[in-house]
Amino acid sequence: MPVIETILVAFAMFSALPLPCPEWNSKNMRYAMCAFPLIGLVCAALWYGWGALCAYFNVQHLLRGAGFCLIPVIVTGGIHLDGFADTCDALASCASPEKKQEILKDPRCGAFAVIRLCSYFTAHLALCTALLPTKKALLSMGLAFVLERALSGVAVTRFPLAKNTGLAHTFATAADRRMASRILMLESALAGAGMIALGGFTGLAMAGVGLIVFWHYRIVADKQFGGLSGDLAGWFLQRAQLWMLGALVACQLLEAKFL
Repeated sequence: MPVIETILVAFAMFSALPLPCPEWNSKNMRYAMCAFPLIGLVCAALWYGWGALCAYFNVQHLLRGAGFCLIPVIVTGGIHLDGFADTCDALASCASPEKKQEILKDPRCGAFAVIRLCSYFTAHLALCTALLPTKKALLSMGLAFVLERALSGVAVTRFPLAKNTGLAHTFATAADRRMASRILMLESALAGAGMIALGGFTGLAMAGVGLIVFWHYRIVADKQFGGLSGDLAGWFLQRAQLWMLGALVACQLLEAKFL
């Protein structure tokens, strides 16, 4: 069935889950980006399950936080972290957009990529450990995994591309960009509304931070690289995840202090 094949194409490309991969064609790639947020649902389910398991066995905070930190990496196989690292190297070069595009293509990992990855995981682990895994918090963060992927899909279908090759170009050109964009914007709205309904002010703050990171993503893509690429999409997704988690933990700390 085309719908099942479309979902399998999205999971084959953006996750490391052992699922069958159909041969890519114009039909099953047309709306593949619309299935991208479903991978966020898998992360959400595993986050919720891990939180429940840790609560049941009274798992120590650091181990619980390490599980939360690693679940998205295990699900995706680190594909978005690869783009994050490449983009950090390119941004640190302070070179022209053309030179930055060349750096993105370089398979070697530069010093700034290593520094930013270490900093990223330090911050991510700290936030995951500091998180109070209440039902509201886990559900809100679960929907954040969905929101960031829906927004990433919106970017692929609406932002100008920096080059005519690469993963972003492959999915953008194969997609029915107008209809896919509308579906992804609806998915983004539903995920954001769900975060607000479940998390109240906390969900609103998380969704707001996610949109700010998305707005900054558009500016960086245009001014620093001359358009969108697959590496930049990974950079956005990792930053959105970190900043929305940071907003969640910050709201919990404020609630504990003043409420």
